Order: sequence, then structure tokens, then C-alpha cells
Amino acid sequence: MEHRLFRPAACGGGARLSSAGSGMERGRLLAPFPPREQATARVCMVSSFATELLEIRSREPSPPLHVLVIPGNPGIVGFYKDFVEALYENLGGQASVTAIGHISHGQKDCERGRLFSLQEQIDHKVDFLEQEVLHTEQSIILVGHSIGAYIGLEIFKRLQKKVDFFVGLYPFLSLNKSSMKQSTIGYIARSSLLSKGVSLLVSFIGSLQPSVTRSIVRRLLGSSWSAAAVDAGCSHLLQYHTMHNVLFMAKTEFLKLHEKPDWNFIRAKQDQIAFLFGVDDHWGPLAHMEEISKHAPGVALSVEKEGHTHGYCCTEAGCWDIERMDVKFFVAFAASVNDCFVLDDATCHGELSCPTHNGHLAFHKILPHHCKC
Repeated sequence: MEHRLFRPAACGGGARLSSAGSGMERGRLLAPFPPREQATARVCMVSSFATELLEIRSREPSPPLHVLVIPGNPGIVGFYKDFVEALYENLGGQASVTAIGHISHGQKDCERGRLFSLQEQIDHKVDFLEQEVLHTEQSIILVGHSIGAYIGLEIFKRLQKKVDFFVGLYPFLSLNKSSMKQSTIGYIARSSLLSKGVSLLVSFIGSLQPSVTRSIVRRLLGSSWSAAAVDAGCSHLLQYHTMHNVLFMAKTEFLKLHEKPDWNFIRAKQDQIAFLFGVDDHWGPLAHMEEISKHAPGVALSVEKEGHTHGYCCTEAGCWDIERMDVKFFVAFAASVNDCFVLDDATCHGELSCPTHNGHLAFHKILPHHCKC
């Protein structure tokens, strides 16, 4: 039985997808998705901060790969439930996948109203990797969404000998001065009074009868959102402490992202970096992709053309489509170092090839190993 409700057992980014999406998108939303392994929620302490995780452990006793998913803002792991499950399935169940939430973006106010900056959230993710993952022999791949892409790059800079590959999805790496939405959010975030007012309004909606709250979330945030994303929105986002932290983090993001990206680092690691952009995404416009191409031409760049928007993680169709793009990036990286990621044919759909082995890629469960072609 599939359990949709996201409920962490203990105290511990996504924008809407337009309901007026393409006919193809609506058709996929009505189509059944394959049964899959369910991600489990747990809370662990990282540097004394309660941290919500959503994870699926590999079926292998010694999995070769660990994928860490870093959310945008809001950093609520429940928004990524479908994505984590889809990624795990299409990696053949032989890689562990973990989504890590931001501090104080959880269901309970365990930090007693404290506000956390972008830099503190970056430090938190580094501490988590050092505590939970770096002592293993697993290859580490970082997948960052929105501001999570910026966080992932900063982690990569600090753990260059430990991280093998980085993928940024709909990346928010610098400010878009032509975006009215960014200007509005920035104006609210800079005002302590407005931030508190918005947080109070949101928490009031969260205090209503559950059926009323759910209806409002569906209406305001997206009728095409998955059940898991709606559950997470109701239980986590509509909390005073969460919304206050979302806005405070946004304030510090806008201050930091006035700076230019670290082109020297991106260029130095360009063979280990990939980005996926959206066609009409004000957080990561195509102009930013062109700038990356100019400064670091070796970075793998792609544009998603199925009609998903910045909040892909909140719809099942978006999760499956974007996740398949991730797998392609992983395969390309493995091929570049003369190792093949070996996938089953259902995962690859015949679309992937190993450029270092005459275009051949063995199809089997994923496992980094020297190609036997």
C-alpha cells in the first residue's frame, strides 16, 4: 500500500506548476505511475540542530553511490518525496538517495524561533555530509534545486576531494533584476514587519480545519500538485516559524547573490558539473545558462522542454521527467572517466550511450564499474 502522508516521527523550493499546463502534461498526470519503493522520513541531529531527512537506502549492502538532494527555499523535504522515489527507482535501487531539509523549515519549531541565514544552511549541509556520509567509500553526487544549486556548489567547493559530481536543477545562482516576483519577495523579506505579517497570515491559514487548509493550498499553490506535496505544504509550510525562516533565508540569498558566481571554481570543475534549466524560469533564466556556457564551456547544460516549471518537484510527472535527466547526467559523467553506469533498458529507453566505448552502453542495474564492452 502506498502511503502518501509525510509525517516525521520526531521533532526535527518549490514554486507552483501552472494548472493550465500543456495537454501532454495533463495527460501524464492522469496516467498511472509505476509502483515504487517508498521514501521514509526521519529526524537526526546535525551540529545540535534537528534535521528532517527523507531517504531510501540502497538494496545493496555496500552501495557504490549516495545521492544527496538539496532543496530550494522552502527547504521542506516532503516537497521532494516523489522526486526521491523516482530517482531511486531509475537508479535501479543500487544507490542510496537522501533529501535533507533546511534548519527550522520543519514541522515543529525546535529551534525556538531562531532564524537561519543562507550561509548557516550551507554549513549545516557540510556538517551533515561529514557526520553521515564521508566516512563511507561511496561516491557522492549532489543534486541541488533552485537555491539548493547554489548551496550544492558551495558544498562542492569545500569538499572537492569527496564530491564526485554536481547537478543543478532550475538553478538560482544570481539575481534576475528583470523579475518582478523576485523584487516583490525581496521587498517583503527585507522588512521585518512585513515578514512577520506574512508569517502570521500563513500560520492562521494553517490553523483552520484541515479540509479548509488543504483546499486553500490546492487553490493557491497548484491544483496539479501531488498528494505528497500538498501534505507537506499543509503540515510544514503553513507554520509561523517555517515561513519566517523562508523569508529570512530569502533576504540573505538576495544579499549574497548580488555577487558574481565563482567562475574560476566552476571552470576548474566543469567536467563534474551539470545544469538543467527551464524554458520560462525567472529564478534561472536562459540568459544565465548562456553566461555559464561562455565562462565554463565544459559544463553540461540542458533545457527541460516538457513544460514543467520551477516547482517540478511538486508534481509526479515533473519528478519522473526531471529525474530521468539526472540519470543521463550521471551516465555521462561515468562515461567521461571510462566507467559505465549500467542501467536497465526500461530506465534508459535506448537514449543513452557511452562515448568512450563506440557508443555502446550495457543495460543492466546501475553500478559503476569498468565497462566490459
